[in-house]
Amino acid sequence: MPQTITKGYKALLAEAEAKVKALSVEQAKALVGRDDTVFVDLRDPRELERDGRVPGAFHCPRGMLEFWIDPESPYAKPVFQEDKQFVFFCAGGWRSALAAKAAQEMGLKPVAHIEGGFGAWKKAGAPVEAPTPKPEKSVG
Repeated sequence: MPQTITKGYKALLAEAEAKVKALSVEQAKALVGRDDTVFVDLRDPRELERDGRVPGAFHCPRGMLEFWIDPESPYAKPVFQEDKQFVFFCAGGWRSALAAKAAQEMGLKPVAHIEGGFGAWKKAGAPVEAPTPKPEKSVG
C-alpha cells in the first residue's frame, strides 16, 4: 500500500514563499560584492562544476544547511554566525525557498532567496564565474 503524503512539495513551497522574501535577479545583482550580504549557493557540487557560480558566493550543499547554521552543531560554519543578510539560491528557486524558510526559522535574519535561482540569474546576464573543469583521472 503506497504511503499517503499529508503535505506535498507544492504546499511546502507555498508556505515558504509566503514567509520568505523573494528577490528578483535585478534586486539580487545590486547586492553582489556588498560587505553586509552573503550569497549562499545551495546547489550540489556537480551543478557548480557544470554551470559555474555567482562570484563570491558561499557554497553550502542543501543537505548540510541546518547543521552549518546551528552554532551547537559540530559542523557549524562561522559565516552563518555573522550579522549579515543571507541570500539563498539554487538552480530554479525551489530548494532556496525551502532553505531560506528553514534558516529564518532557525533565527537567521534577514534572509531572502533569488526568484528563479541560478537559472534566472544566468539568463539575465548577471555575473557568472565559468565552471572549473575537474581534472581527468588517468587510466592505468
